[in-house]
Amino acid sequence: MTHDDVHPVSLNCGDCPIRHRAVCARCDADEIDELEDIKYYRSFEAGQTVIWAGDKMDFVASVVSGIATLTQTLEDGRTQMVGLLLPSDFVGRPGRSAAAYSVTATTNILMCCFRKKPFEEMMERTPHIAQRLLQMTLDELDAAREWMLLLGRKTAREKIASLLSIIARRDASITANQGQMTFDLPLTREAMADYLGLTLETVSRQISALKRDGVIVLDGKRHVTVPDIDRLLSEAGDDSDGGLPI
Repeated sequence: MTHDDVHPVSLNCGDCPIRHRAVCARCDADEIDELEDIKYYRSFEAGQTVIWAGDKMDFVASVVSGIATLTQTLEDGRTQMVGLLLPSDFVGRPGRSAAAYSVTATTNILMCCFRKKPFEEMMERTPHIAQRLLQMTLDELDAAREWMLLLGRKTAREKIASLLSIIARRDASITANQGQMTFDLPLTREAMADYLGLTLETVSRQISALKRDGVIVLDGKRHVTVPDIDRLLSEAGDDSDGGLPI
């Protein structure tokens, strides 16, 4: 982890926006108190590297706010984005000493970090944490399989709509009002192209088409309003559960 992160932050667990979605979601009051003793917060500015692939990790963490990317560098130097970390996502793997992927902040992010060894010891005697982490790991596996479908079978328009819907439904910092959702797109169009396996021109063309058809409203290049989340999900080729983010 880099040591030039921005000013330290302290947050009461009761005020945490991801309290009921993170690895601590099932913890009772005593378990939360125990986690308090081993946690600390780190914040990073957009563009900062949180951890490099292969580096030793002495912590695990939950993303409290902001978005980061997971990347892997190939032997020839090419870098591939392999995933996004959104609020409540877990960073690091108990029992693994080194980072499998590089983590880079794409927006300013806040992370709730736990010292790794005490966290691993707590996992062994706290079923609530182990069960929640297993559930999150299985959800991550499902998301990876869904992403394989997206990259392999969906059209360019569906890929763009899928990415927008993922961010809209998962980003805890979005605002929702009468079914309308507003958020700031954390990725440049170049990064979206890299992540989705599309050209920059195709990404720009499909975003313009979604805007022209009223599926999204853009204020500048990054500020996105989704007037109807069900319509966006339909454009993504997904079934809607009719719900807003929780």
